[in-house]
Amino acid sequence: MSHHHKHRQSPSSEQPSQANDFDLIIVGGGLTGSALAVALADTSLRIALVDAHAPSRPQAWPAQWDNRVYAISPGSADLLAQIGCWGHLTNDRLQRVAQMVVSGDSGGVINFSAFDIGTEELAWIVESSEMACELWTTVSRQRNVTCFCPASPATLQVGDAVAELTLEGGQVLRGKLVVGADGRESWVRQQMGLSSQHDPYNELGVVANFRTELPHFGTAYQWFRADGVLAYLPLAGGAGDDHGKMISMVWSAPEALARELLALPAEELAFRVANAGENKLGQLELMAPAAGFPLKLVRVPQVVAPRVALIGDAAHGIHPLTGHGVNLGFQDVRVLADVIRTARPVDDLGDMRLLSRYQRARREEVVMLQSITDAMRKLFASNAPGLSVLRNVGLSLTDKLTPLKSMLIRYALER
Repeated sequence: MSHHHKHRQSPSSEQPSQANDFDLIIVGGGLTGSALAVALADTSLRIALVDAHAPSRPQAWPAQWDNRVYAISPGSADLLAQIGCWGHLTNDRLQRVAQMVVSGDSGGVINFSAFDIGTEELAWIVESSEMACELWTTVSRQRNVTCFCPASPATLQVGDAVAELTLEGGQVLRGKLVVGADGRESWVRQQMGLSSQHDPYNELGVVANFRTELPHFGTAYQWFRADGVLAYLPLAGGAGDDHGKMISMVWSAPEALARELLALPAEELAFRVANAGENKLGQLELMAPAAGFPLKLVRVPQVVAPRVALIGDAAHGIHPLTGHGVNLGFQDVRVLADVIRTARPVDDLGDMRLLSRYQRARREEVVMLQSITDAMRKLFASNAPGLSVLRNVGLSLTDKLTPLKSMLIRYALER
């Protein structure tokens, strides 16, 4: 999608231009930005979606798999189903997670099973590009959306009655509400002077896909190690069932170790990753070069301002060890779409009273998850004597305390 999919003739001089007047301007067409637009497809709102480039699948798709994958909670899958996108995802790229095995560094283990609490899955593992492309395809056909792509914002000015977003080409878009869905380093957030606290972890997330000797049976594994957190996420691998022999590996490691892993030849990296994962799935074979991305916690105390709201990574950054980042973003979409949808015709979408409802509804969950995740990371990253015992006993105890365990799973499932 390299142009506006709704072509408009440039207005004649006699006619005042209303072509660029919108109710809602979404900056960022990634997962949350596109999902918000699609969630409002059945409204009469005029929506502009601005992004620098449309998403694309890996170059050698379908043979090649994206090494950025997400664990989509049942709550997020429900949202995607409600807005009509879930059913269009390529079926043999979707992997059900039936159970999760979490291991400490001294023998503590906890097993989360969907069967235990009467659900079919704990999560779905889906490639980032698979979801992004499906959402983009849907939004680009949507009658009430105009896509400005490729386009980059240059300035944002908020007035009493309207916000004006000027694009780098000089085009001016006017809207009642501007939504920043533009990621962790959000341009919208910076323009509005909304403060953000960045807590770098001095870690990189190393990601890569591997073929495995043994089938994964729909099990996700996570190891809290002295040198970081390692996860194996099962991939469908075209098998479309639990007998797939492909995984996505995420290793959140201190920067020095991460750089070392990224520099290893394919066979050595496969050996190291298999070894670190207790050879649970036998020998591994690297499918494509590993990639690394910096990890940091981003806290944003205020996610709304007059005529502006932030969603997704622009509103909160979280360590990937709980796999909740994208699910928090989809819940932002659900809540903000509800706030917008239930506004009366006389209401101004950019009014702080309206936007504060969104902020209040989201703050508790975001702060709680960020705090839990950060505390877990600190607990498992510390080599202080006694902490290893504490965290491993903690894991083993949690596995035995069924009500607490069920509560943890149910909380994760709803998100």
